[in-house]
Amino acid sequence: MDPKMTMEVPPRVRETVDDASKKSHPVELGVAQSDVADSRIAETASQRAMKMVLDRTAKIKEEDRIGNFVTDACATVAVAYHRAAGIYAEDEEMQQLGTAAVHLLTIATLYTQAHTPPPQPPPRNPPPPWNPPP
Repeated sequence: MDPKMTMEVPPRVRETVDDASKKSHPVELGVAQSDVADSRIAETASQRAMKMVLDRTAKIKEEDRIGNFVTDACATVAVAYHRAAGIYAEDEEMQQLGTAAVHLLTIATLYTQAHTPPPQPPPRNPPPPWNPPP
C-alpha cells in the first residue's frame, strides 16, 4: 500500500472507521475457526455494522455532526464487508463503492495498528526499602 495514501485520510477518520470495524467483528464465530468461510465472517460483520447504522440512525439528530460522522463510519464498514463477502457481484457501481470502502478500512486498520503502542507489562513490585540497622 502506498504510504502517501494514509496521509490523505485524516487520523480521526482512520480511528473511527477502525473502531467501527472492531465493533462489527463476529465474536461468536471466532476468527480462528477453520470451518467458517471468510465470506460468512464478512457477511456477519457487514450485518452487524449495518445494525449499528440503523440503531444510530433511529436515535441521531441531523445537527449532531459527530454522531453522524460515527454513523457514516459504520456504514463504510458495512459496505466494505458487504463487498468482501461478494454480495455486489452483479452490481458494478456498488463493487466500485465497496472497493473504495475496503481501501479506506484497510488504510484505517493498518494505520491504527502501526500507531498503537505495544501493551505495557504490569509494574513490578519494588523491593521494600532498605533500612540499615542502627
